[in-house]
Amino acid sequence: MTLLQEVITLDFAYLKTFTKRKDTTWGSLFYNEYQPTYYDANHAHISEPCDNPQVVIDEVISFYQSRKIIPRFFIYNVEIQQNLLSALKGRNFSNEELISPVQIWNQRVIEIVHNNRVTIEKVTVENYQVALEIEGSIKEFGGKETIEKVFEEQFNHRSFTHYLLRYDGIACSTACMFEDGDQARMESVATIAEFRGKGLIGEVIQYIQKEVVTRGLKKLWVFPINESVEKVYQKYGFQTVDKLKTGHAFLGGKSIREIQG
Repeated sequence: MTLLQEVITLDFAYLKTFTKRKDTTWGSLFYNEYQPTYYDANHAHISEPCDNPQVVIDEVISFYQSRKIIPRFFIYNVEIQQNLLSALKGRNFSNEELISPVQIWNQRVIEIVHNNRVTIEKVTVENYQVALEIEGSIKEFGGKETIEKVFEEQFNHRSFTHYLLRYDGIACSTACMFEDGDQARMESVATIAEFRGKGLIGEVIQYIQKEVVTRGLKKLWVFPINESVEKVYQKYGFQTVDKLKTGHAFLGGKSIREIQG
């Protein structure tokens, strides 16, 4: 299995927890009518060469518009998808190219001086709302309206564990871990603005690294949204193993760059 195939397999397992998937002869359609504006839950995924781009585009437009969802594509292996990209441009799709770092933990728990003002706990029904408020306040995640339903589905799914960090008793950071087989990915690492710069991300990452060791998992992945975040994770034991070039084509709404700010 190539690195791209491994990443896509893990990503599909992750997507399965909050959206539906319909496989086609050319790729896959992901959709969730209850979260129509959440782009991760609603997109056509294609990574193999597209022989009949106009037919594929027609199918995608019909599928999503019939469900009142904006048609969009995530396109992998963009260097072999020029026919599809050209056809999408001719059909008035907006396009953007995304560089997505892929990082994997080096299996060494980071050494940091623990701050006694910090405590970390798992998210439960008792602290659910405060954790949701933190994630919903992070504009890069898409805002509270988008996050609320996703957070609920993840919280109720056995593959996710959410964590809440408090500083002097004040809830200010969150993160979650998604498990699939013998590997995991770290997601939704967030700190509210007034508590940034205190090294809290290191506390959260170390805690999750210890959880990975305790659970006997072999790999821990992260997928930073940009190079700045990539550099932060590199400080905490994550090595960049690839930078995937992905095409995003959409027939309305905001680009991913706009959503992430």
